[in-house]
Amino acid sequence: MTPDRVARVADFLRAELAAIVHKEMQDPRVELLSVTDVRVRRDLSHADVYVSSLAAGDAEARAELVRALNRAAGFLRRCVAARKGLRATPRFRFHYDDMLERGSHLLALIDATVGHRGAGVAAPTEACHGP
Repeated sequence: MTPDRVARVADFLRAELAAIVHKEMQDPRVELLSVTDVRVRRDLSHADVYVSSLAAGDAEARAELVRALNRAAGFLRRCVAARKGLRATPRFRFHYDDMLERGSHLLALIDATVGHRGAGVAAPTEACHGP
């Protein structure tokens, strides 16, 4: 399967899974859920689905969210298959995507480093800029 086709299938799955979770799942653990990424194997046998949630504040809530989604993976697979006639609908494996938390932590580290360096660095002079 071509990489473009795999990317299109991944985009389709991301959008469909987000819609199904929001509209058809009645589980309160999936509130405020975002499907952040889907990575599909070239043979479409499996898809790793990365999710994040504003409602899952601690590690235990995140783990419970992933467990709930992995238990519902068969239901979600059937819903996706019914919406679009893919020849092969991949099996879903859900993972929590902590990129938002890691990103904010990295930004805080960068701000702290830049703020610390900025205190001892002189402003550039016009002679440095050239014509």
